Amino acid sequence: MPQDLVVILTALNLEYQAVRQKMTGPQLHRHERGTRFEVGTVQGTSCRVALALTNKGNHSAAVIAERAIQEFSPVAVLFVGVAGALWETARLGDVVMATHVYAYHGGTSEDDGLKARPRVWEAPHAISQLGSHLARVNDWADDTPGRGQAPQVRFGAIAAGEVVQNSKISAEARWIRQHYNDALAIEMEAAGVAQAGHLNGAPVAIIRGISDRADGTKHSGTDRSWQPRAAANAAAFATRLAVELMGEQEQTAMSGKDRVPSADRLDERVSNTAHGSTVGIMAGSVKDSNVYMNTDPKVNSPKDLVAELDGFRLHLMRHHAEGALDDDTCREALTDLDSARRAARDDTPESSKRAVMTLKRLRGLIAECPALVAKLAPLVVAAGGSA
Repeated sequence: MPQDLVVILTALNLEYQAVRQKMTGPQLHRHERGTRFEVGTVQGTSCRVALALTNKGNHSAAVIAERAIQEFSPVAVLFVGVAGALWETARLGDVVMATHVYAYHGGTSEDDGLKARPRVWEAPHAISQLGSHLARVNDWADDTPGRGQAPQVRFGAIAAGEVVQNSKISAEARWIRQHYNDALAIEMEAAGVAQAGHLNGAPVAIIRGISDRADGTKHSGTDRSWQPRAAANAAAFATRLAVELMGEQEQTAMSGKDRVPSADRLDERVSNTAHGSTVGIMAGSVKDSNVYMNTDPKVNSPKDLVAELDGFRLHLMRHHAEGALDDDTCREALTDLDSARRAARDDTPESSKRAVMTLKRLRGLIAECPALVAKLAPLVVAAGGSA
């Protein structure tokens, strides 16, 4: 069911229930490894969402996010829940949408202290723009009497680590506020989800309701009262964002029927007539007036596909040498390519499925290199997938 729903993930049952209350007709969808999703629609709309629980921590969140992406090929992945505020900028109950995510536990320990070496993932431009638009419209919040001042949407960095932060004076709390002083909120899952989205070419949005101040009062009565309100606010904004995302997806699909194919539709031919004769072109992509040519590989056996993948490795290494791919992306791409090669060589139905999934993940990794995407797409088809 590609590109017909939005995945929403949460870490806590409280957060899960807040989103589920926004859904109608949820139906169980079970992943082959046991992960349970509920697929339904946002109340009063036709927007389909798949909801799942990741549990705490970046590692668990990354695994479940990748499963969701592979299972549904969603329009986007939204990670929704509560977080602690690092500064007074965000009030209790406000919603923070991440402009970028810090994995703040990256660092190096030296004689003069711990030096920060974070990984950072920026939010996709289109999702950030849509989130800003919804914040300006400001009609997403539940209109519940007695809730006090209406929540606002804040945009800024979110820091994600592996421990619960509940102090302003501990050494780690001071270190975080010193090195990540632009982060509005802190939590434990956003980095895992952001990385899974990056590796699989899936847009990700992190949406957090502020439930506490990460200042030593996290387990107080105030926190217990604000946590469900913050989760409900995050769920309200996230489901509204999901509806808008699906609406834009449908508009794009309708308006794109008569357009020139994109890099994801490489199997379509573009024909131009010149001097009375028709010239057929297989165009992988068009960028900066350059047409990247692509022809279907001649794959008649697993051995042929392995040979084509070996040839693709050379193109990958050339792009790395030219600076089109950074070291980390190239290393991860080569790992995926080796996995796909082994699966193709095995020549079983299960290994063919594994090869297709791996090659699609590889396509997400190299999405910023149209020439490579153009060369990879027919190999995905040859392995048994769709372009």
